[in-house]
Amino acid sequence: MIEAFPLRDETTAPEAARAALAATRRSFGMIPNLERVMANAPALLAAYGTTSELFDTASLTPIEREAVCQTANFENECDYCVPWHTYLSMQAKMASHDVEALRTGARLGDPKLEALRVFARQLIQNRGKVSRADLAAFFDAGYGDQQALEVVLGLALKAMSNYTNSIAGTPLDDAVKKYAWEKPKVAMRTPAETR
Repeated sequence: MIEAFPLRDETTAPEAARAALAATRRSFGMIPNLERVMANAPALLAAYGTTSELFDTASLTPIEREAVCQTANFENECDYCVPWHTYLSMQAKMASHDVEALRTGARLGDPKLEALRVFARQLIQNRGKVSRADLAAFFDAGYGDQQALEVVLGLALKAMSNYTNSIAGTPLDDAVKKYAWEKPKVAMRTPAETR
């Protein structure tokens, strides 16, 4: 039986993916299992790397970029990406209570960061369709057209990783196992209960 989605490295990946994997190892000190899975489709690996680099140049701060990523990870139930972005959020010096809030889907302490989280969540939940009121609330928090479109870029990046991990069952790397995550069970409430 052929193993689906094998974890590739610089010696076992298709030729078109080897340079990208080697560059990841040089810059990151390792090749995360996500990239090792993506190497099975060199075009996906290249698109992910390019999109990641572009998102890093966005006007959103590193903490804001992590909030976008972690919101997508939470909404898409990515048990691979939440641990990694827990680590990356801490590296970006996000407040510990906000790191935990993103892991549980709770409100963030910073109102502007919370507006960003809500906007990203609305885009995901409504398949890109947000109301004028939702957009106005995002703008009222201090963001503009550029940041709204950068959220789209961040969500495109996370769609590639979250969906890859979903279909491949990517194993979590040892480096972030201490941040292992499972989406919390939230009791569903009827509209009458929320009044």
